[in-house]
Amino acid sequence: MPNAKQNLVIVESPSKAKTIGKYLGPDYQVKASMGHLRDLAKSTLSVDIEHDFEPEYYPLKGKEEIISELQKAAKHADRVYLATDPDREGEAISWHLKYLLSIPDDATYRVTFNEITRGVVQESIQHPRPIDQNLVDAQQARRVLDRIVGYQLSPLLWRKIRKGLSAGRVQSVAVRLIVEREAEREAFKPEEYWLFKALLAAAPPPFKAELVKISGKKAVISNAEQADSLEAALRGKPFVVESVEEKERERAPQPPFITSTLQQAANQRLSYTAKRTMNIAQRLYEGVELGDKGLTALITYMRTDSTRIADEARQAARDFIVQTFGQDHLPKKARIYKAKGGAQDAHEAIRPVDVTITPDMVKPYLPPEQYNLYRLIWSRFVASQMAGARFHDTTALIACAHTLWRAKGERLLFSGFLAVLPRGKEEADAELPPLAAGQTLTLNKLDKEQKFTQPPARYSEASLVRELEELGIGRPSTYAAIISTLQDRDYVQLTERHFVP
Repeated sequence: MPNAKQNLVIVESPSKAKTIGKYLGPDYQVKASMGHLRDLAKSTLSVDIEHDFEPEYYPLKGKEEIISELQKAAKHADRVYLATDPDREGEAISWHLKYLLSIPDDATYRVTFNEITRGVVQESIQHPRPIDQNLVDAQQARRVLDRIVGYQLSPLLWRKIRKGLSAGRVQSVAVRLIVEREAEREAFKPEEYWLFKALLAAAPPPFKAELVKISGKKAVISNAEQADSLEAALRGKPFVVESVEEKERERAPQPPFITSTLQQAANQRLSYTAKRTMNIAQRLYEGVELGDKGLTALITYMRTDSTRIADEARQAARDFIVQTFGQDHLPKKARIYKAKGGAQDAHEAIRPVDVTITPDMVKPYLPPEQYNLYRLIWSRFVASQMAGARFHDTTALIACAHTLWRAKGERLLFSGFLAVLPRGKEEADAELPPLAAGQTLTLNKLDKEQKFTQPPARYSEASLVRELEELGIGRPSTYAAIISTLQDRDYVQLTERHFVP
């Protein structure tokens, strides 16, 4: 074995350095770069447009001490391992480090960790690779394009709107989406319509039916006169069951999270912003203190567009499901999810590193926000490998005079994945009592309600991320930064959790 401290490993954050240091032992010194150390200059374009868009990089102000410390450590190390994050940004940080530390090509050891566990860290260190120039070039192209767009258009914003604003390659498109949605809302003219609901009874409890047809055509009631006239026509008329359809339905679980779906779910269920979600996920990836276990990484890398999971992780989930919920909760064939077309598929889906570390086990050690996000990720992953939930659905069509009404009910036959990821009460239809064609029902109450059509909803964080993803704008890893910039620069404001330009 080499003598103490002959190997230097450079990561991005101190908490990641601490976790990895624990797994590598005393022969490795692990230091943090604290993110980028070299970038385009702030005060100039720093891109030579006349000569093949050559970027001009400079050491970042305020990072002199870190650069000096890393240079000193690299000088005394036999090997320097560049272990920044496993994405384009991480690859570029390693490339800049290689330059700043004067590391020759034949002594460049690039390592990445999709999950920070002892096995993965030690295995990766044994199999370093050169820096992937394609990933670096992809990051540089994005950075250069951002700079050109920003520096050419920002002065126009300063003249026309106010100083301090900036144009961005993706944020400009996001602003446009929000502004166009607002224009749609302003142009929208609401239309009146009326809904009819009947509270009917055969055997207790009573159930609701909705009006669907009038004289064989779709029910359209446009004003109070029509509503009053229909109510009068139905008064005293019997409600008779016309048909009852019963069938079984299976609902399959969703795939494990990718970056964008995690941001959407955390926004909808936990009210976390995309930025907050990514900050919490970063800490869960890098490692948290778990009592006697010490520093432990809980999730795999959280910047990914792939729903793929490793075979070992799938098998571990299947074993856990059988032990915890029973063989009947396991699908006959293992669930394999394919990445969408256009996905880079560089990393696995976001999943727990060790499925046997349940949310209940970590709850005493984690602050609420970390526990909530881990529970969300863990539950979605376990559910994704479970059997589908089965329902018994009943649909009854009920006639009254010249109108037709529909009542729907469901009964849960088998919980499947819902055992780990229960539905909200509002998602479920109540069960209908036994009904038969020709049966006359008792009308307990007839409700009519005036409504108006609503304009398209403003974007929430979740729906904006979904729209950007569907349109292929930006990458999932950048959505949090884009949304923060829109708010920081006052292009948009958040009103009742929705964006207003």
